[in-house]
Amino acid sequence: MRLWFQKHTVAGRLPLLDKWYDDHLAALVSPGTTVDIHTLPEGTYGDDTPFDLVGFGNLALRFNGYFGETALTAEREGYDAWIIAAGQDPGLREARTLAAIPALGYTETATFLAAMQNHRFGVLGFMPKLREPITDNIVRQGLRHLLADYQIADDGAEAVRRALDGDFTLFLDSFTRAAQKAVDAGAQLLIPAEGIPNEIFWHLGIHELHGVPVVDPAGLAVKTAELLVQLRDLRIFTRTGAGYWFRRPEPHISEHVERVFQGHLIGRA
Repeated sequence: MRLWFQKHTVAGRLPLLDKWYDDHLAALVSPGTTVDIHTLPEGTYGDDTPFDLVGFGNLALRFNGYFGETALTAEREGYDAWIIAAGQDPGLREARTLAAIPALGYTETATFLAAMQNHRFGVLGFMPKLREPITDNIVRQGLRHLLADYQIADDGAEAVRRALDGDFTLFLDSFTRAAQKAVDAGAQLLIPAEGIPNEIFWHLGIHELHGVPVVDPAGLAVKTAELLVQLRDLRIFTRTGAGYWFRRPEPHISEHVERVFQGHLIGRA
């Protein structure tokens, strides 16, 4: 089984983070499963940690289209499933429309499993501007009643930056305090809002705070992808091809439209 794991970062900018992802995913996949980590094109960002760029829906629409196309590429290259490993699940709807292989989202997988078990969850983040799209997704999914709290860790961005340099003191302090507030608000599970804190938690071996489980959304998405592929192969549960968003045209029609728009500049003949 081959899984395409799509990150919202550029490879090589943060070597320690790259290693954490490699070690993390290698530790949990089943025998016979390979996970290939894919990142954004070199030059997408001018900074190693471009946290401010994720706060604009204007830019998100462009990333959504790109990520959706990566799912289609994954299908054409023989991958069995595609995962978007970013908290706001960018491009997930586009991926499910463009590709027929299972497509999973980082946060959606965690919140849906919490809902299946009827657990209230608290979200722990460090990017204030992502609270809106992530909360909007939870509301759209019909799970607002299970969202006990959404905490932004104090000095969270600086705490993450230091952790990426190997200093975890501020991270542990700020996220532990945020977790306490979420638990006090009624959270029965804690879900890291972004992928980087999740990798820090995993690296540090933190799976519980204040007596409440800390979900590993990246690992959960990978294991759920394995399950969905197995269910598809067993004909227990498969993607539908009915309806506007899931009905697919003949391949030659899709390929023609791709050729028409590829490299075309709006306003030019």
